Amino acid sequence: MKKAVLLFGIAIMAACCLIAKDAGKDTVLKQESLQLEETKRMSENTAEEETAPLLLDQNELYAFSTLDGEEQQLYVDILSTLLRFETEVTLNTTSAEKLDKVFRCVLMDHPEIFYIDGYKYTEYTVGEEIKRLTFSGNYLYAKEEADKRTEQINQSVRDMLSGIDKKATEYEKVKYVYETIIDRTEYDLSAADNQNICSVFIGGRSVCQGYAKATQYLLRELGIASGMVIGTVKNGEGHAWNIVRIDGEWYYVDTTWGDAYYRLNPDNAITVGNETPSINYDYLCVTTAQLKQTHTIESIVPLPECTSMEANYYVREGAYFTEYDEEKIKSLFERAQREKRETVTVKCENDRIYEELYEKLILEQKVFLFLDDIRGTVAYTNCKEQRSISFWM
Repeated sequence: MKKAVLLFGIAIMAACCLIAKDAGKDTVLKQESLQLEETKRMSENTAEEETAPLLLDQNELYAFSTLDGEEQQLYVDILSTLLRFETEVTLNTTSAEKLDKVFRCVLMDHPEIFYIDGYKYTEYTVGEEIKRLTFSGNYLYAKEEADKRTEQINQSVRDMLSGIDKKATEYEKVKYVYETIIDRTEYDLSAADNQNICSVFIGGRSVCQGYAKATQYLLRELGIASGMVIGTVKNGEGHAWNIVRIDGEWYYVDTTWGDAYYRLNPDNAITVGNETPSINYDYLCVTTAQLKQTHTIESIVPLPECTSMEANYYVREGAYFTEYDEEKIKSLFERAQREKRETVTVKCENDRIYEELYEKLILEQKVFLFLDDIRGTVAYTNCKEQRSISFWM
């Protein structure tokens, strides 16, 4: 008997599952069963030979690295199928559960596969036993259209990365990507292709999954190991972000939440001006403990415990406070004015220090002591969970 199953992918905003069974009953005779077994063996041998180079290319990819040997071979079989826009390919598994897990791992590692929103598979059975399983991608575009979009993406990527210093450190590369995507992308629930990188690199408008995949894509272009992580945030909304390796340590990066327009509370102002901060650095290289204050991880693969603060934005920028220090605050504002930066952000080690800085800088309005050009307006945004306050001058 032949049973076809159509699955629509891992979209953060919505997901659906449709199971369709053939109307007729196709009886598989014993002779046909033997033919299926032989076809399966030949297919597996050919696939392993053809995908051997591709297998080696995946070694630095995060989700791939968490799989066992059998799953890794299945991974490259699926990847090869998707890259070639193939259909009805016999895979080296008869497990629908394993297929689903590995398919998701492929998409976690490969943001450049933007032309897929799911897959379908067909089971060939003798009685209750599954003898063979074939796989097809659910392709959003024909190959010609996908190639055209790839050219547009590549041009956009070249443009985005044209301003980076060739001697940039790994931290500087991650910071550059974070800032560049936020500067060039608007958060828009109605954006076309918002579950893939086309929305960012072609449309300039996206949602969390588009932000996360574009971040991953640019980081890979710069030689930075990264992966995409999915889960939920405090209000229960599905969300996507990244895990990034800097100088051998892993950190979480959430570019969507770095877009201050996405999270800004318009009431947060001492005196509200016409401008607001464009970038929130609370989610640039954070630990697992910091992330879990606002995010819940729902990964299908194990993730490392991120504990290092070495590459945390505030630590690197000298804006991490372990006590209230007016001289340090003054130095931050002076540096921002020298560098013609419009935003100053302070980050606190614990709740006590955060409350003290909030009281003195906001409630007592001591922030005006650190401004040379006082015009009576300073907009700010604060995040109590991350113990940070950002000022827009």
